[in-house]
Amino acid sequence: MYAVIKTGGKQYRVEPGNVLKVESIEAGIGESVTFEEVLMIADGDDITIGTPTIASAKVVAEVIAHGRAKKVEIIKFKRRKHHQKRTGHRQNFTQIQIQNINGKGTVAKKATPKAKAADKDEDAKTAKPAAKKAAAPAKESAPKAAAEKKPAAKKAAPANKAAGADDLTKVEGIGPKAAGALNAAGIVTFADLGKAKVEAVQKILDESEGRFGAMNPGSWPKQAQMAADGKWDELQKWQDEHDGGIE
Repeated sequence: MYAVIKTGGKQYRVEPGNVLKVESIEAGIGESVTFEEVLMIADGDDITIGTPTIASAKVVAEVIAHGRAKKVEIIKFKRRKHHQKRTGHRQNFTQIQIQNINGKGTVAKKATPKAKAADKDEDAKTAKPAAKKAAAPAKESAPKAAAEKKPAAKKAAPANKAAGADDLTKVEGIGPKAAGALNAAGIVTFADLGKAKVEAVQKILDESEGRFGAMNPGSWPKQAQMAADGKWDELQKWQDEHDGGIE
């Protein structure tokens, strides 16, 4: 049994159990969504075609995840004009699993990632005693081997990864080196950058070792303040509408 549905301006051939990506749907993970624009249903030799849709027909699906597709890059340039502009776009999508068509072909829910992790932990716990029993005869040589081995030297943490520091590279326009320069100047959190003046940030870049002359920090405090306030959706929308974080 299968059906053809329409959502987000596109048509999909679906069967119970199918997992597919469709245009973004406003629904939480684990929630059920109903598609009422059903163009065709085929159940064996019984085929029903809508005009254009089938009245009272519906397809029920469960939201598995939300995400963004691979970035599509566009480069515009003009010959002999020294003009080149690079833009990009990442389309939002929702991943769903088809549950049933008109109530038929119900699919059992898949185990959630947390449930799978719990099962792995249980398997690991049951496997540990067996591993200990198998390793029992080698206990006599273990102390010597432990004495011969030297403790491995711990890797020093990067200077810009101080405790409580934020990942400033989430602000569009800031790269790892620029983030390091800001950290060295005492700007380590989104709140610090949100309160900083653009002139002060520009001065830090100018006085730092590196090629930061082409950077435009005009929107960095604004983006950082949105991140500090937890407005990630608003920040993402703003970044999608501006190229390279430049207003």
